[in-house]
This record gives sequence, C-alpha cells and structure tokens, in this order.
Amino acid sequence: MSRNYSSRKRILVTGGAGFLGSHLIDVLLGQGHELLCVDNYFTGTRDNIAHLRGHERFEFIRHDVTFPLYVEVDEIYNLACPASPVHYQHDPVQTTKTSVHGAINMLGLAKRLGARILQASTSEVYGDPAIHPQTEDYWGNVNPIGPRSCYDEGKRCAETLFFDYHRQHALEIKVMRIFNTYGPRMHPSDGRVVSNFIVQALKGEPITIYGDGQQTRSFCYVDDLVRGMVLLMESPADFTGPVNIGNPGEFTILELAEKVIAMTGSRSELIREPLPADDPKQRQPDITLARSRLGWEPSVALDQGLERTIAYFRATLDL
Repeated sequence: MSRNYSSRKRILVTGGAGFLGSHLIDVLLGQGHELLCVDNYFTGTRDNIAHLRGHERFEFIRHDVTFPLYVEVDEIYNLACPASPVHYQHDPVQTTKTSVHGAINMLGLAKRLGARILQASTSEVYGDPAIHPQTEDYWGNVNPIGPRSCYDEGKRCAETLFFDYHRQHALEIKVMRIFNTYGPRMHPSDGRVVSNFIVQALKGEPITIYGDGQQTRSFCYVDDLVRGMVLLMESPADFTGPVNIGNPGEFTILELAEKVIAMTGSRSELIREPLPADDPKQRQPDITLARSRLGWEPSVALDQGLERTIAYFRATLDL
C-alpha cells in the first residue's frame, strides 16, 4: 500500500537531473512535496540540480534504472532516458534497455508500493506520421530497424508494459506523449534543433539545416510541458492516457532558424546537410484530449520562450 499519510507526498523522479526532470522537481518542491531524484548522469548534470543542494525536502541517488531500485515513495515520474538523437544513438542498446528494463523496474516498484506512476513517452512513437496532426489513437509509422529505433521502439515497448501492468495488476498509470520541448537547462550539445540553432547563432557559427528545412516541428516551452505533466499525474485514476502534451503551433525548421538569427542579432549563415535517416517530415500534436480532460493548453508563445532560452545560453556559455 502507498505510504502517503498527508497531503505531502514523497515523489520519485527518475532522470531528475535532466532538462525536464529538474524543472519538474522545482515545481513539485514548490508544492511542498518531498522529492527523491534518481539519475546516472548520462545526460543529466549536477548543474541542473545544484541549486537544490541542501534543500531539506530534496534527496539525490545516483542510480541506473536498468537495475532495480528499492525505495519507499507515493508517486513515480519515470523520465529516465536520453531524449536527443546524439545521446540516444551513442549507445543504442543501452537506450533500449533504459526504456524497457527501466520501465519494468519502475513498474515493479510501483506495483510493490501501490504507487501511481507516470511514463514520459514521446511523440516519436508516431514515427514519420502518415496523418497530420497526430492524435493519440494513431498507431504510428515507425521503422523498427533504423538508427532511431532504439528510442522510438523502446518508448513504444515501455507504453506496452505500462498498459499491461495496468490491465494485469490494476496499477494506476499515466502515459504522456511529449512533443518537442525547449527551455533553460537544455544541454548545449544535445543535437536538438532549438539548442543547436541558439548555440550556433550565439557563437556566430554557420547554422545547420538538414534537408530543405521545410520539415515542421511544434515547440513547447518547458514550463507549459511540466504543468501538463503534473496535471496528468493528478487527474482521475480512470484517465490513463496516452495523452499528447505539446504546443500545436507548427513551424518549419527554416522559420525557426531565421527567427533565432533575428532574435540573437547573429550574422550566422545557413548551411545545408542531408536529411538524417527516418527524420519525421511533420510533427504537430492534436491536443484536444489534453484540453478536454486536463484543462491544459500551452500559454508561452515561441518568441517568448526563445527569448528566455537565448538568455540562458548567453549566461551559461558566457557569450
């Protein structure tokens, strides 16, 4: 049974030293909860949680979720997994293990404790989508043997495990499909398009456009994303998801590059590179379900979010 004795919960966040995890922990601490942050520092960093050192309700454990973890908590947010192509393709076997073994271990922990558990899934489960925008009932168009498959199929398998634990063991689950998210604490060399463009622009380096730049993405500011994540965790038990959380505003990669150049005052030139294998041509969430069941929609416009993110990178890179 869950050990929750009051409105204050003890909450486990795996991948808590990462970009999303550290912002989530800040919000949950602000709500008065106790936080247990678990990370192996593969892509997360000490800097992301340095401001929490000494906080009376924050605890850190260095641990890899592919191994079992024995702790006592009320809720689990499972965010552990490298999320950018540069990082998840570095060791693709380990990426798949993190998604699959990590899900098994965290689900087993949740089952033992009777704890509610949320899976940070991804829009990558839709692959290179044949429908646009993407709704949660779309099964996806994913290459199971390509260079991105370790992440795409790992996350798809994790969703399978979550729903099987829900059906077989009546476990309370929440599955959230995250679309492109950006903001402060992104890793400057994680290979994601927003951080890539901002860092290149601030350094005056050429900005790399893959393909013709007409592929589209939808960019959600981190504060909006985390708010949606917490609302999903707190939603009624019968609402399991999956639910899309992302900003439905759609921009071409070329539009983003031109916007970043203008906002940074950079003189960077655009250079073209071949499109990577299995790179989706379109990505835009249908957030009808999030609006109707969670009362959620993003509130931070792209220009406003980029302004904050550019300021972060100027300060951290001393540019």
